[in-house]
Amino acid sequence: MSHVFPRHSRKELPVIARGEGPFLYDTSGKAYFDGSGGAAVSCLGHSDPAVLAAIKAQVDAVAFAHTGFFTSEPAERLAGKLIENAPGNLDRVYLVSGGSEAVESALKLARQYVFEKGETKRRHVIARRQSYHGNTLGALATGGNLWRREPFSPLLMETHHISPCYAYRGQNPEETSFDYGQRVAQELEDKILELGPQEVMAFVAEPIVGATSGAVPPVEGYFKRVREICDKYGVLLILDEVMCGMGRTGSLFAYEQEGIFPDICAIAKGLGAGYQPIGAMLCTSEIYDVIQQGSGFFQHGHTYNGHPTAAAAALAVAKRLIDDDAISNVAPMGAKLMDELHNAFLHHPHIGDIRGRGLFLGLEVVKNRETKEPFESELAIPARLKIAAFEAGLICYPMGGTIDGKQGAHVLLAPPFIMETSHIDLIVGTLKKALTKVLP
Repeated sequence: MSHVFPRHSRKELPVIARGEGPFLYDTSGKAYFDGSGGAAVSCLGHSDPAVLAAIKAQVDAVAFAHTGFFTSEPAERLAGKLIENAPGNLDRVYLVSGGSEAVESALKLARQYVFEKGETKRRHVIARRQSYHGNTLGALATGGNLWRREPFSPLLMETHHISPCYAYRGQNPEETSFDYGQRVAQELEDKILELGPQEVMAFVAEPIVGATSGAVPPVEGYFKRVREICDKYGVLLILDEVMCGMGRTGSLFAYEQEGIFPDICAIAKGLGAGYQPIGAMLCTSEIYDVIQQGSGFFQHGHTYNGHPTAAAAALAVAKRLIDDDAISNVAPMGAKLMDELHNAFLHHPHIGDIRGRGLFLGLEVVKNRETKEPFESELAIPARLKIAAFEAGLICYPMGGTIDGKQGAHVLLAPPFIMETSHIDLIVGTLKKALTKVLP
């Protein structure tokens, strides 16, 4: 009898035995192509020699030292590497153990920053519906996914949500994509004015929306307008790149492609590539200096902040991504995969949209492609697609509630950057089999 508390108590899972490149193998020897990197985590695949060597070397030296007493060389070098390669004026790195912690840290830093500036009335956080920012209570409250929030709503802090930039569902027929983006961005200014400009602290958004909506990219000009609005009212722009960052969209930071810079940025997943639990919150020198010249103490922290072994792993990952230029494979391989997805599913009666950027791609599953009508939720299409693909040897990331937290479905793909052209047929062919098996 197992004593593990699993994610789902009514499912029996195979036991993982080993990983090699883009594949995982269970104890029976069955191979699975890791087409979603778990949850967009394993950007370098499994068993990368350079990352494994870095972890072993650090454990041999010192595995752990609490940041209340020491800094460490891996943490210092990792922070330097990230800032050196982060466009804009991000200047400081706060290392944590995952994405939820990174977002939670960003929210608390934002509040302490405005507090120490004397703008103590600033407390409101605005985010977008159909967003996901993590599962700790502050991050969950910030996220706009109804299904995830609902059971815990009595425990959540007050937050405010505006429309997502979700052109497939939100753009009117008479609108250009640019005009649509400007319209939904204007909701941010309207909400700030409604709440009171002196009381709004931050706007939080994913540059490319991940798990909740399935790789939804913004339209051109949307984030530039968002940045203008934040600047106009002194509102901090917090970008959540936990899932879409660290090369996943073809550039180290996804926001690079929008021509804007955040005040605070959260990263994780691809930062450690699955080799160690790690995340990070990056902020500008302006924010850091207010704390440094004020109380001098960020009133926050976790036992495993700046964990030396995790930092050593992430530094090795960063070197592989940047120095070895593993990111350069993302855009061309993503374009090839997108082309084959279009060839296979552009006219599929139950695929309404194929979208994404780089190796962060999504397919929206619909009952009727012409009307965009979703399948009934009780059919459990995402769960069945996940099972069918997994049984056929493909790990992918189907989710429900795409439209409003209850209706809609999509499949998210986030394969490793090391994938090869030969793997595209495996992904598309296996996905086609799963769709044929599950969809009526």
